[in-house]
Amino acid sequence: MRVLVVEDHAKLAMTMATGLRRAGMAVDVVFDGKDAVERLAITAYDVVVLDRDLPGLHGDDVCKMIVAGGSPSRVVMLTAAGAVEDRVEGLGIGADDYLPKPCDFTELVARIRAVVRRPGASLPPTLSHGDLQLDPSHRVATRAGRPLPLNPKEFAVLEVLLTAPGVVVSAEEILEHVWDEEADPFSQAVRTTVSRLRAKLGDPPIIETVAKAGYRIAG
Repeated sequence: MRVLVVEDHAKLAMTMATGLRRAGMAVDVVFDGKDAVERLAITAYDVVVLDRDLPGLHGDDVCKMIVAGGSPSRVVMLTAAGAVEDRVEGLGIGADDYLPKPCDFTELVARIRAVVRRPGASLPPTLSHGDLQLDPSHRVATRAGRPLPLNPKEFAVLEVLLTAPGVVVSAEEILEHVWDEEADPFSQAVRTTVSRLRAKLGDPPIIETVAKAGYRIAG
């Protein structure tokens, strides 16, 4: 899952980013609304964690632009204003969820995963293929009841492929959803991670390589 954190308090922003990465998400961070709009114009994010009270361009305006542009990105809005009227207003301008600050971090992670599973999104609570089961919320993967010792990137790559069963997913798409902006687009990170993932999944093979196209879950 690719997440953009938009928060003007740098320490809080980096703390959230660190926690979300530990939860298996690829996270980019910006500190004002204008930078958020620029980043959203070039990168497809699954979720935007958006502080409402931003300098430069207010969070409300960023949210309205996301909605008006038809972006598939889900918006989880954060604000120090936690009154019912504020939550109603935030949801009214297009936010998918609204959390007052300070919020419990485990709840933030749960809310992010919940908005991605809503109608129109592709992630059910548990992903499966044959005897393979993957639970994104609890970060657990099993095959034939056997726990799989996947690292965060391996887990995330498998999650991307399982959300598009039978569909070829290019290495570029995987890189965009699993790695953050610091990733080298010319690296062999995707190929190396898929290779390790295949070894841990065992036989019969689950991931197919489609020459010059990418990877897919075997039919």
